[in-house]
Amino acid sequence: MHFLDQAKIFLRSGAGGPGAVSFRREKYIEYGGPDGGSGGKGGDIVFRAVQGLNTLIDFRYSQHFKAKRGTHGMGRDRTGAGADPLVIEVPVGTQILSEDKEDVLADFTEVGQEITFLEGGMGGRGNASFKSSTNRAPRQHQPGEAGQEMWVWLRLKLLADVGLLGLPNAGKSTFINAVSNAQAKVGAYAFTTLVPKLGVVRHKNREFVIADIPGLIEGAAEGAGIGDRFLGHIERCRVLIHLVDITGDDPAEAMQIVDAELAAYGAGLEDKVQLIALNKVDLADEELVEGFAKELRAAGADKVFALSGATGHGVQDLLDAVLQHLPGRTATETKGREEEDTSEAAPWSPL
Repeated sequence: MHFLDQAKIFLRSGAGGPGAVSFRREKYIEYGGPDGGSGGKGGDIVFRAVQGLNTLIDFRYSQHFKAKRGTHGMGRDRTGAGADPLVIEVPVGTQILSEDKEDVLADFTEVGQEITFLEGGMGGRGNASFKSSTNRAPRQHQPGEAGQEMWVWLRLKLLADVGLLGLPNAGKSTFINAVSNAQAKVGAYAFTTLVPKLGVVRHKNREFVIADIPGLIEGAAEGAGIGDRFLGHIERCRVLIHLVDITGDDPAEAMQIVDAELAAYGAGLEDKVQLIALNKVDLADEELVEGFAKELRAAGADKVFALSGATGHGVQDLLDAVLQHLPGRTATETKGREEEDTSEAAPWSPL
């Protein structure tokens, strides 16, 4: 499945049905009078967050969504049928933005969350509703109210508890494969990861979601490499794992480059909890590992975890540290699981 995290679509709610002009004419019925019914309500545009979707690729091939209009009113005081709402299913984590991308109009963070985004037009009044003591044979009626329409942007921000950061070839894909079932592509070249990848980590009877995003390089905020747009997918993370390649020329400088790109992007990423991990320690001796860890601490890291995604060395200690920054129960753990009933059972009674 192709990954797409932005899409522009056109929305139009249904117009209301027009009211009818009708008069009751039956044999042996005197003073029939007006009996034109009102029109039905137009269909609403409804967005619903559903489970099982993690891309907006469907909106690349279908950009126009128009709800049906209400049915017109009819004689014998028959009101037209209202149109069914048009339900648009989106992945959890989707935001609806205005056409200029300046305003967030809706944000879907939970499965089943539903928002009526555009109201359908009200149906027009039939001539029966205009009759009065002074207007006994009205011929006026109302057309249905027009529907609402607008262009909007859909932007997907994946929901994950932990995000992976680092320069290209820092070993992020190897790490996520080692701790989850993500099966991310691994290659000995830069930008092997081109789209975000999610994996579910199970550690010490806990579960949480980890997200791997493409690597950052210096100048990503200005469009270098593949840019920094994918940083939006870790905005919702509680903790970030910053992998630094020990085989690089200057690990401390590599860490500072990524931190500078986070600050340039903004959105509070530079203030999130970061766990600095010196990766690929299986390719270096202990003295070199300790020397680079000291440089990273001098460059601003509170604590440095030495690990190897390929061999698994140090991975458990890092995951232990991650659990300290997660809530008591993550969204993955609460999904589909019943809460225990701690209330006291009522005493048995035959009545």
